[in-house]
Amino acid sequence: MDTSAGQGLYPLHHCKTLHLVRHAQGYHNVAGEKDVKAYLSYDYLDASLTSRGWEQVDNLRKHVQGSGLSKKFDLVITSPLTRTIQNAVGVFGGGSYNDGVDIAPLMVADAGNSGRPAISSFGCPPFLAVESCRDHLRVHPCNKRRTKSEYETLFPAIDFSLIENDDILWKEDVRETDEELAERGMKFLKWLWTRSEKKIAIVSHSGFLFHTLSAFGKDCHQVVKDEICKQ
Repeated sequence: MDTSAGQGLYPLHHCKTLHLVRHAQGYHNVAGEKDVKAYLSYDYLDASLTSRGWEQVDNLRKHVQGSGLSKKFDLVITSPLTRTIQNAVGVFGGGSYNDGVDIAPLMVADAGNSGRPAISSFGCPPFLAVESCRDHLRVHPCNKRRTKSEYETLFPAIDFSLIENDDILWKEDVRETDEELAERGMKFLKWLWTRSEKKIAIVSHSGFLFHTLSAFGKDCHQVVKDEICKQ
């Protein structure tokens, strides 16, 4: 066995199991595939999931439920944008919400003009919105978030306490570089170590996941490094 990569061994009680999910298809993805300039349009500000995106969410939910994973999560972390929050609650949330149940729903009906019924928070792990796992900051309106108060109205059972009310990170001018995104991603992973939860689902964006994982795992064997850096 080639040990030149200097891979390390870690006791299991010092390890966390992370399930990384890239959000399903959003309206900005459809428009951007037709014309890349669409990513600059405010028509797709904080874009929601498409109907196909919701189908992808439903399929992943079936897998998570069928495999028994749904009962094993201690925490669900989501990027605080509509498409990632919709994805998180659609996959890891409870069933249909009943008004008679004295518990806040994870998502109200038709959140983000989705046409979807409300989603219950009953029997679910806690959901936490975290700024640092957002996609590239600045320039593209699809990556600009709404105010915290707007999200709290649409997703009442999600914890938004770690984010400011207004989006102070997104700017119109210079886009965040891949290197800056990777550095932010590594800080996010280090922050995860301060959490007590062991099994965590993280719903984020392709750019964030790819560049973070590309910067992570330098002490892994190259075979492992190549696998975790796939896009």
